[in-house]
Amino acid sequence: MEQDNAPLALVIGATGGIGGAVAERLVARGWRVRALNRSPQTAKGPRGLEWVQGDAMLAADVRRAAEGAQLIFHGANPPGYRGWGALVLPMLRNTIAAAEAIGARILFPGTIYNYGPDAFPLIDEDAPQQPTTRKGAIRVQMEAALAEAASAGTPVTIVRAGDFFGPKAGNTWFSQGLIKPNEPLSSITYPGPLAVEHSWAYLPDLAQAMVRLVEQPGAGAFESYHLAGHRMTGRQLVAELEQVAGRRLAVKRLPWLALKAMSPFNETLRELMEVRYLWETPVLLDNTRLRARLGEEPHTPLATALETTLRGMGALPQYPAALAA
Repeated sequence: MEQDNAPLALVIGATGGIGGAVAERLVARGWRVRALNRSPQTAKGPRGLEWVQGDAMLAADVRRAAEGAQLIFHGANPPGYRGWGALVLPMLRNTIAAAEAIGARILFPGTIYNYGPDAFPLIDEDAPQQPTTRKGAIRVQMEAALAEAASAGTPVTIVRAGDFFGPKAGNTWFSQGLIKPNEPLSSITYPGPLAVEHSWAYLPDLAQAMVRLVEQPGAGAFESYHLAGHRMTGRQLVAELEQVAGRRLAVKRLPWLALKAMSPFNETLRELMEVRYLWETPVLLDNTRLRARLGEEPHTPLATALETTLRGMGALPQYPAALAA
C-alpha cells in the first residue's frame, strides 16, 4: 500500500532502457513513481508505476504530470529517434519549466558525446566540452540549459556514463549493434579496434548511482558526476562473453565503409557515422567525484551483468554450457 508521505518522482522516458531502470530503482527505494507516456494503456515498464497520459513535447502535459513531484527524471527521446536534433531541446525546456514551477530537482543522464578528442582518454568531471559532432553540440546545449536553470534556482543532477548494456537496454550499441537479440549468441560485431579500451555502464548500476546521489543530503544546486562502469577492450569483452556463453564467438567488424555509403539516405546511419571516433581511441570516465560523494560506485560483477543482459535479450540458450560446467 502506497504511503502518502513517500516522495514522488516523475519519470519521462520510463519505457526506455535508462528511464525504466531508474523508475524501477526508485520504486525499490520506496518512491512513488509517475510515468508520462503518450499511450499509457499499452506502455511497458517496471511494475508499480502510475502511468499518466501526456506528450513530452507539450509543456502543459509535463507540468500537469509533474504536480507534487520532488524529482523529475528526464530521459525523453522522440519515437524511433526521428527528428532527434530538432525535438530534444524543446522537450528538455518543458521539463525545466515544470521543475521551476513546482520546485523539483531534475535528474539527467549525460553522455560521452559532449566531448571531443581533446578530453580523451580519461575524462574527468570538469573536462571542457568541445564536441566535434552535431549530436555532441546539441547535448552540450542541453546541459548548458540545465546549468542555466540551476543558476536560477532549479536544482540539477547530471550523471554521465559510457555506452549502456542491461537486460532491458533497448536501443543501444550493445543490444542493437554488437549482438543480435532473440537468438543464441554465436557472434559479435564490434565497431572499433579490439585493443582499444571503452567504458560500458550496466544500467542497474547506473540507476542505483543516480538514485543514491539524489537521495544524499546536502545536494548542491548543480551537480555533475561520472560513472566509470566497466572499462575493457573489445578483446576483453569478447572473452567475457565467450565465458558466459560457454562457446567461442565469431568476431566481425562493423562495415563502416558500407554504412558511410548508405548514410546520406538514412538518418540513423548518419548518426552512427558521427560517433565512430568514440570507438577508435580509448574513452574512459573518471569517477573521482562520484566516489567521494557515495564512498564507492555501484558495480555488479561483469560476468553477472553480462549473463543477466544476454538472458534479457534472449541471446542465451536455457542451459548454456558455461553454467552446466
